[in-house]
Amino acid sequence: MSEKVNKAVRALREQIDAPTMSFFTSCVHCGMCADACLFYTETGDPKYTPIYKLKPMRRVWQQEYTFMGRLLKALGLSKPVTEEELANWEELVYDSCTLCGRCSMVCPVGNDITYMIRKFREGMVAAGFAPKGLKGAMQRAIELGSPMGVTLQTLKAQIKHAEKETGLTIPLDKEGAEYLMLLSSAEIAEFNEIIPAVARIFDHAGVSWTFCSTAFEGTNSGIQIGASDLAAELIERIVDGATRLKVKTVITPECGHAYVALRWEGANLIGRPLPFKVMHILEVLEELRLQGKLRTTGMDERRMTFHDPCQLLRRGGVIDPPRNLLKQIAGDYVEMTEHGVQNWCCGGGGGVSANERADDLRHKAFNRKKKQLDEIGATTIVTACSNCRSMIEDGLDHYNMNLEVIGLTETLANYLDTSSNPPATGE
Repeated sequence: MSEKVNKAVRALREQIDAPTMSFFTSCVHCGMCADACLFYTETGDPKYTPIYKLKPMRRVWQQEYTFMGRLLKALGLSKPVTEEELANWEELVYDSCTLCGRCSMVCPVGNDITYMIRKFREGMVAAGFAPKGLKGAMQRAIELGSPMGVTLQTLKAQIKHAEKETGLTIPLDKEGAEYLMLLSSAEIAEFNEIIPAVARIFDHAGVSWTFCSTAFEGTNSGIQIGASDLAAELIERIVDGATRLKVKTVITPECGHAYVALRWEGANLIGRPLPFKVMHILEVLEELRLQGKLRTTGMDERRMTFHDPCQLLRRGGVIDPPRNLLKQIAGDYVEMTEHGVQNWCCGGGGGVSANERADDLRHKAFNRKKKQLDEIGATTIVTACSNCRSMIEDGLDHYNMNLEVIGLTETLANYLDTSSNPPATGE
């Protein structure tokens, strides 16, 4: 056995904790997870069955932690994990899994397959088995502060453009603000309309907020590639920035993994409670709506539907806010057949979008979303995740579908009732 494989087996063994062992023990091989995975449903290839993607890790568990597995290993009747096998499985755990959690939701015995895939990735990346694209994104996140290489200078340039567009002063490093707003790299470089939209909404609502020069990126590449130590380093940057500015609440952007990483896993990653409250931007907007501070006028008559980002909805629990917010402005809204916690993934989450070799497979998987959209005849897709937005636009282009994709936050900003704004305190 090569040193690389030895390292991989050691890394996998270290990741096999009590929940993972319990999940492997209780799996009844029913195959229900297959029909919940768009990579299986759209290809028909059994290798994309979610539980099958864990086969090498399951064998390590059997050989290291079960009596029969240890016996068979000693007798030479249980084949060892090989380097070729792990190289093949790298494609399964990184290219054909978005960590969307749909398989976990349908498991009849409650196995969290997404959790196990995350654990598998931890072992794989520790031994050097990870896609080039994700490695590059992770390196840029650590060295430059952004997986896309977006710099503070880029953010400042976008802030300057937004100030010119809105006539508002957009705060940077304002100490004592109520909210610290994070962004994803895509929102800075590609969907930069989010910055003026947030500025207008917060000015309209009269809330105090700021960006942070040392912690403006919300995306957590460590979670996606499976490197908890690096994920923790990225969380610490946000904690340090928020602590320095003495903010009460950190707002995660329209990015699903950014929300899950900070809100649900941040404290565990750094080993202590977060010194601030964490809310997704939609949760903040919903809170402002309930307080009567988010007042809109007019209705959008485009036939709209909402694409539920998996990490925000199914894994994060933010289900009602986007629909409540849309009801204020959508005059012709229609749900997809499977929506909310039952939604189908865009096909590019969990780091898949950063992995070029997965593009062909991702396009095949997008056929599931195409079927959903064909059923309802919507002309406009609203979502609340910049990665979903990019992947849906790419999928629509691949299938020559003429639909518009927009973000919920900036859409709301376009319908603000500015006739009776409260005194602005958001500078």
